[in-house]
Amino acid sequence: MITEYISELAIKLLDAGGYWSAALLMMLESMVAPVPSEAVMPFVGFLVADGKWNLSLSILTTTAGSIIGSLISYYMGYYGGKPVVLKVGKYLLLDRHDLELTEKFFAKRSGTLTLFFSRFIPVIRHFISIPAGMGKMRLFPFLTATLIGATLWNSFLLFLGIKLRENWTIVQKYSHQVDIVVLLLLAALVGWFIHSRLKRRREPHS
Repeated sequence: MITEYISELAIKLLDAGGYWSAALLMMLESMVAPVPSEAVMPFVGFLVADGKWNLSLSILTTTAGSIIGSLISYYMGYYGGKPVVLKVGKYLLLDRHDLELTEKFFAKRSGTLTLFFSRFIPVIRHFISIPAGMGKMRLFPFLTATLIGATLWNSFLLFLGIKLRENWTIVQKYSHQVDIVVLLLLAALVGWFIHSRLKRRREPHS
């Protein structure tokens, strides 16, 4: 069962590194590294459901990681601007197109509420701290929106993981069907990634 293998591998890796491993992954997720929270927090929920990790400490450490990552991005934008972000970001597989998309998004709707709701939007949430820093957004509103948004989002995914673990026997019962869905999703993601990169490579550079 592919899903069983993936889940057990993720659990072992997280458990081996402890809470700090989850915090580090969420720190990277809040920067420009391609580490989706959807691939981290549910497995943290698995560990909580198994009684290996404490619920409050799991939320605390992962949210701390999100805040640290967001602050790093914020200060890169604040003090270095786009040149520094692009220079550092190339080592974290920064997608320049997604960064520019987020810049435009923030420019049209800048403010604390925009930053808060951005924590729930795929792609945008990875980059939103950078234009906030470039726009010299005040630190206290930035931290407030980031803290509340990250806590809610991380907790939501964690509790999804807990519920999934509690119903794991049902997942195993339909393992064949689940594996097919997982393979199709992976194939779709790989296809989309390759297509988007080839398309951007063909586009004329300004």
